[in-house]
Amino acid sequence: MADSQLLILDKKQIQQKINRMAYQILEDNLNEKEIVLAGIWDRGYKLALRLKTVLQEISDLTVTMLRIDLEKENSCLKATTDVEPAKVKNKVIILVDDVLNSGKTLAYGFGVFLNTPHKKIRTVVLVDRSHKIYPVATDFVGLQMATVLKEHVDVVLDVAGQEDGVYLS
Repeated sequence: MADSQLLILDKKQIQQKINRMAYQILEDNLNEKEIVLAGIWDRGYKLALRLKTVLQEISDLTVTMLRIDLEKENSCLKATTDVEPAKVKNKVIILVDDVLNSGKTLAYGFGVFLNTPHKKIRTVVLVDRSHKIYPVATDFVGLQMATVLKEHVDVVLDVAGQEDGVYLS
């Protein structure tokens, strides 16, 4: 990593946050048999996979994975999924992303499920920067931190040759 980056969370701390969020998800869904982890590609999906691993270790929940690919630079919702949203209807949806900045990505992620009935939708982010422009709330957060707009939060998960970490630059 560049010298101008400050390590905010190391690999061990990230895993501790994931473990805590998995327990919170479990507590929020004690009466459920199945949940859907909808990870926004790519770091949100990687985070969702890690949550799934912990949830399977601590519970009997069936965890279905759904990958959401968004065109984030587009001014309107353009998204694709690896599982048809209709196949996860009437289930609990947990929308997962790495960093919440303006809220646009999560808002677009919600859009995937607008025409599908569901029990409830919850949100999970590893880092909430508190710069919301869109009316998006986070249900489960690893770390909430105040940053200035010109700062950048970079989450490194499963990148060859790099240690997992959350960096501020």
